[in-house]
Amino acid sequence: ATDNTQREARSGTPRSNFAEMIRFLADACLNEAIVDGCLRREPSMDFLGANSARLEGVDDPDVLLLAASLGRILVTSDFATMPLYFAEHLAIHGNSPGVILVSQRQPVGAVIEELLLIWSATDEAEWRNRICDLRP
Repeated sequence: ATDNTQREARSGTPRSNFAEMIRFLADACLNEAIVDGCLRREPSMDFLGANSARLEGVDDPDVLLLAASLGRILVTSDFATMPLYFAEHLAIHGNSPGVILVSQRQPVGAVIEELLLIWSATDEAEWRNRICDLRP
C-alpha cells in the first residue's frame, strides 16, 4: 500500500467510493471478538456477524453461496474444509467475493488491524475469486 493509503487506513477514514467498499461476512467459527473489535474501531465498516446471518450449523457450501449472494467476503478460521469448498464453489459457480482465513491462534488485535487495513486500503474487486491466509 502507498503511504497515503496506509495513513488513510490508520486514520480509519474510509474512501469516498462506497460502491467499491468491502463488506465482510463472519463465518460461525470466527471469534466474535474480531467482528466486535472491528466495528468498535470503525463503526462504518459493514461486517455482518454469524449470529445476525444465522450461520450456526449451516454447511460450508451454503455459507459460500450466502456470501456470494450478499456480495460479502467471508472471514473464517476454518482452514480444514473451507479452502476445499471454496475451490468447489469457484468450479461450480465461477465467482465469489473471496475468502479470508484467520487463525484462532493469532492475537485478536492483530487480526482486527489486518481486516481494518484490508477494508480501508483495498476494494472488493481485489478480493474476487481469491482466498487469502492472514497468518504471519
